[in-house]
Amino acid sequence: MSTRSKPAHSSRWASPRRLAVSSTVVSLTLAGTLAAPFTGSATSAASAKHSGTVDVLYAGSFLDLMEQQIGPAFHKASGYTVSGFSAGSSALASEIAGGTQVGDVFISASSSVNQSLEGASNGGWVSSYDEFGTSPLVLGYNRSSRFAEALRTTPWYDVVDRPGFLLGRTDPATDPKGVLAVDALSGVALSYDVPALGALATSTSNIFPETTLVGELQAGQLDAGFFYGVEAAAAHIKTVALTGTSLEAEYTVAVLNRAPHEAAAKAFVKFLLGANGRRILKENGVDPISPAKVVKHSAASTAVASSTRPTTTSTRS
Repeated sequence: MSTRSKPAHSSRWASPRRLAVSSTVVSLTLAGTLAAPFTGSATSAASAKHSGTVDVLYAGSFLDLMEQQIGPAFHKASGYTVSGFSAGSSALASEIAGGTQVGDVFISASSSVNQSLEGASNGGWVSSYDEFGTSPLVLGYNRSSRFAEALRTTPWYDVVDRPGFLLGRTDPATDPKGVLAVDALSGVALSYDVPALGALATSTSNIFPETTLVGELQAGQLDAGFFYGVEAAAAHIKTVALTGTSLEAEYTVAVLNRAPHEAAAKAFVKFLLGANGRRILKENGVDPISPAKVVKHSAASTAVASSTRPTTTSTRS
């Protein structure tokens, strides 16, 4: 394999991408006389469509899925256009709390991240959220890597510590997946007596922004990296199971308090938790939780309400 360079450590977290996700609007020509009145069903269908934008701040592992499938499908169903901003869940929460990112909906890959946005001391951005799906942590590898065959036939922990192997992960300080990757390396290092994995867990030379990790792997800059099943499926990345672990993303969605486009935000959550949303999730590496579990902040004076909220509810203090 050709010589590969690594990005400088000083730029580990690059600026995430602002994505405008839209679908082509198709004009339909109705057969028959122009003078004929519209039918009731046609009028109803037209009134169901909306216009405008919903700003969704979402975990980087949803990057391809949101841009290629969820956003266009929601636009087709509702008329709203998704404007998406993607980064590590923890980093996004910090930006929301700090006022540097303003959005309508927040999708996190870890339920615990929402706690940093709950309560008056944290800005009161989240009063409740829905736990809607899980996706396993896996090891994705480059098919052209000289280690590809070994990864397919040998336990991953006996391959990633070999000389010359380039393994990527995200920063645990900004991304829950980075935390899980460190847990996987550290846990297996102890369970299977592989000290080299412990060294990989503490190394900072293998950290990449969540929104660029897929591209680094596909470009041949890495032999393998830690991904969630959902992003590996969307990017058509070959994966192997992380033997010795059972770690996964826990996806949540919340309508942010003081959302500029509240109606569009509620419509988006309704779509995501509905039949079409669950189908898209299931087809792309997310195991939907049905019905979604509503978690409310106990000190909240008001909760984000929606007629589509399921009855499964828990309260945290």
